[in-house]
Amino acid sequence: MPLQRRLPKRGFKSTATPFKAEVRLSDLEALPLTEIDLLSLKQAGVIGQLAKVVRVIFCGELTKKITTKGLIVTKGAKVAIEALGGTVA
Repeated sequence: MPLQRRLPKRGFKSTATPFKAEVRLSDLEALPLTEIDLLSLKQAGVIGQLAKVVRVIFCGELTKKITTKGLIVTKGAKVAIEALGGTVA
């Protein structure tokens, strides 16, 4: 019998999952901060304490000027942030 049939079938579980987080623009809108980085998101309780990489996604509306530092920002979210005069660093 071939090896691939003899071995048990198991699923895949990524070990990097607890270290990644996604934040919507509507979550950033709810924060009382204008400068947003990894530490401020952890202190506000928006992301978990284990998160090391944060991605800002374009979901919801943003009505205030914000500055992001050290976060990954999608194209749509970058356009929305810069349209209000904010910066992405």
